[in-house]
Amino acid sequence: MDLGRTGTAVVTDALTRGLLDDAAVFPPGLAPLPDAVAAHDRHTASPYAAMVGPLVVAASGLAELAEVVAGREAPLPLTVTLPAGPSGIADVRKAADGLPVSIESLEIAVPQEMGVADFLSAVDGCPVPVAVEIPRDERRVPLLRALSGTPHKAKFRTGGTSAEYYPDEAELAAAIRATGEAGVPFKATAGLHHAIRNTDPHTGFEQHGFLNLLLAAEAVDRGAEDEEVVALLAERDGAAVAGRIRALAPERLAAARAEFTSFGTCSITDPLTELTDLGLIGAPA
Repeated sequence: MDLGRTGTAVVTDALTRGLLDDAAVFPPGLAPLPDAVAAHDRHTASPYAAMVGPLVVAASGLAELAEVVAGREAPLPLTVTLPAGPSGIADVRKAADGLPVSIESLEIAVPQEMGVADFLSAVDGCPVPVAVEIPRDERRVPLLRALSGTPHKAKFRTGGTSAEYYPDEAELAAAIRATGEAGVPFKATAGLHHAIRNTDPHTGFEQHGFLNLLLAAEAVDRGAEDEEVVALLAERDGAAVAGRIRALAPERLAAARAEFTSFGTCSITDPLTELTDLGLIGAPA
């Protein structure tokens, strides 16, 4: 599918608006930063621009970014990741000061040694929304409860460079359930290379599908039992998943997207191709 050619008509609706965070510089894409910025500009000038979120960059890459965006007129929308924790917030603000960028949000990990109260104190007063990378330990539920009523959201890692980084269906279902009970929206990152649950043919990793996550979020919102949520995350039939999404009433789709706000992808066009093949967005004219 040539999404860039003249005459392309892509339908943007409640399903896809702002769904795709542009993580081109992260694995497995690893695009050079100048190429990622140029591609992001093309995406945000395209007919599918409303589907595309900010460019995601690591805090450690801001020095290089300063050279890439020198002389730029329109601000570049960014999400900045802080894998070392909230201690880097001040450095990010200093590095971005005077640059033609607009920091839309921060994604901040919770250091292993940091408790919930200390973390929340560290991000208190942050001038932009924070996506808190929720740890896979006993701090998960208390942290989500503490985020309730704040402008911040949760961030779940759904994959990585080895199998242990991929939570199974039961763990991910429990995490989504916890966000729903706390009233905290979430985004996801890593490992969501396809719309539908699959087994990677090269690594053998069991990979979650981003549409499966959407259906799981909707199910949690309407109070479905755990068994249904787990089954939705495990569903591998693309036609069945697409059919369920098409069958959602507008208010149910809106509720699902309010819960599952976006996911990081190193390719913007690959998810669009799969959504088109599933008949969920319009094909090129």
